[in-house]
Amino acid sequence: MNRRVLVAGIALLALMTMLAGLPGGLTAQGKVVKIGLSLPLTGADADGADAILKGAQMAIAEINAKGGAAGYKLEAIVFDSATPAAGQYDPAQAATNYKKFIADSLVLAAVGPVMSGEGKAISPILSEADMATITPSSTNPDITDPKFQSQYRAKGKAVYFRTVTTDAYQGPNMANFLFHAQKVKSVYILDDGGAFGVGIADSFQKRAGELGVKILGRDRLDPKEADYKTILTKIKGVNPDGLYYGGVMQAAAKLATQAYEVMPRVIKAGSDGVYDLSWPKQSGKESVEGWFCSQASPELVTSPKVEAWVTKFKSEMKRDPTNYAITSYNAVLVVADAIGRTAGANKPLTRTNLRDAIQATKMTSIQGPIAFDANGDILTRTVSIYQWRDGEIEVRQRGAREVGRDIRIPGPARRQRRPGDRPSDGAGVSIRA
Repeated sequence: MNRRVLVAGIALLALMTMLAGLPGGLTAQGKVVKIGLSLPLTGADADGADAILKGAQMAIAEINAKGGAAGYKLEAIVFDSATPAAGQYDPAQAATNYKKFIADSLVLAAVGPVMSGEGKAISPILSEADMATITPSSTNPDITDPKFQSQYRAKGKAVYFRTVTTDAYQGPNMANFLFHAQKVKSVYILDDGGAFGVGIADSFQKRAGELGVKILGRDRLDPKEADYKTILTKIKGVNPDGLYYGGVMQAAAKLATQAYEVMPRVIKAGSDGVYDLSWPKQSGKESVEGWFCSQASPELVTSPKVEAWVTKFKSEMKRDPTNYAITSYNAVLVVADAIGRTAGANKPLTRTNLRDAIQATKMTSIQGPIAFDANGDILTRTVSIYQWRDGEIEVRQRGAREVGRDIRIPGPARRQRRPGDRPSDGAGVSIRA
């Protein structure tokens, strides 16, 4: 071999290796693209995380069965973001997991996280690497709010995308529902101290106050404590119409049991943090009876349009789906669509190019249209309301879209449908919020 050609070849190889190490410059190799999934698969939130994981896995399997995304095979890299010390999700562990994703040259995008506390920990890491993640469930609005850009995306571009709306809509819509549909005139508010719990309790409290609901007090629960009866006895003494809890399952599992013992007749409500199919098992069916909760998405799993998908999910994944299993499934489809458009434009498949393609997403899905604003938030802002009845979750409001606009007050309640059940139309009564 000519010495000059050999030297030039070595120099070119060294240059390519150096470029691959630059943020955003990593390129897919060997027609494989890895998608990172960091989820709290153990601890108090494991059931919800498992549904999200399986939604993503089903999408990846379907795409690969059809030849991949633009010929690229998708591969999931899965890490647990919970720790025994936390007993639930751990933001520090999530950050460690995302650093591992960044270190893997084939990981070009991620799906997750589940929790907003994780989201706040990982966003700066993503911004530095110019790598996108798509969360199917994290709803704290601060992460994508331009006011906090220097904190969560110092490089400016959106890297944190969502297939759900934010707590700027979820918390206020529950306040609307309790005020209009349940005639709640006074409420006591609790949160679990986490980024999500505090944020959604704040947004609920603000809207409730605007509606004229009297806020009788607010307290914080330590998720690791076993006994909340002192706080609950104090709340019982001020006789609220309603109790609102902002937070996730570690505290909720104990709160539901103890609130049932101390104040069984008070109207109780939470958010998607207590939309967890394992809650009746964790707290007891009688303890969760009557609780309201919300989701930052359309009601999907009981929709006749999604019946075939639900049936397939149950058959292949051996469990019931959740709405966030569907938003996770769709998050993978967004990544695959972005891969296809990037490859179709003859652009190198890099983290930067894939992020840019995700930003430009305009696609239809089983949850409806998916497109993002400049900050990464989904343009459709839909919130659904549910109630726990006899250990199962029933639809009470199928989709309020904006705070202050029409909200849906339930007709006959709809339970999550099993295959073979007759479809329902979800009819309700619309009132002004």
